[in-house]
Amino acid sequence: MDFPTTLIIAVGLALDAFAVSISCGMSVRQSRLRLILVPALFFGFFQGFMPLIGWGVGMTVRTWIEFLDHWIAFTLLGLIGLHMIYQAIHEPAERCFNPADIKVLFLLAVATSIDALVVGVGFALLKVDILNAVLIIGLVTFVLSIIGLRAGRRLGVYLGRKAEIFGGVVLIAMGIKILIEHLVKNI
Repeated sequence: MDFPTTLIIAVGLALDAFAVSISCGMSVRQSRLRLILVPALFFGFFQGFMPLIGWGVGMTVRTWIEFLDHWIAFTLLGLIGLHMIYQAIHEPAERCFNPADIKVLFLLAVATSIDALVVGVGFALLKVDILNAVLIIGLVTFVLSIIGLRAGRRLGVYLGRKAEIFGGVVLIAMGIKILIEHLVKNI
């Protein structure tokens, strides 16, 4: 997978952490560096680490399902994208009441990175350079989380929902792109 595609997937995956970061940023009263760096590190680490776990699972089953890899990647990315859009429209906005609470950060980081775990399975099927992908996903999430935390007080939940919807659309588009590339390559 080329760098631009990996970067686009990274941004799509990071947008749910970005949306939660906006909510967390709205509850930050002081502008201390620790209150921005710690949540961003949590989100970036988990968003980058989960694809590695998914990749490990995918590598164990790859030989059994390799002939369907593009359909699986398309389906997984599409379902994750649709789920993100559904959550943004129908579920109450997540709000991080205390961004300094490690338990809260851990739960939010895991919750926002489950989709990255599934994408990691797809990475194994597509034979993606996992270390490169993990670094890009983690770094993009870290940076977007910092932006979200800093902008949280100014932008509010309104942008958070739109960011999640956009992230879902990006993941669906990447699934379609992967499917089309594999179908055209096999013609």
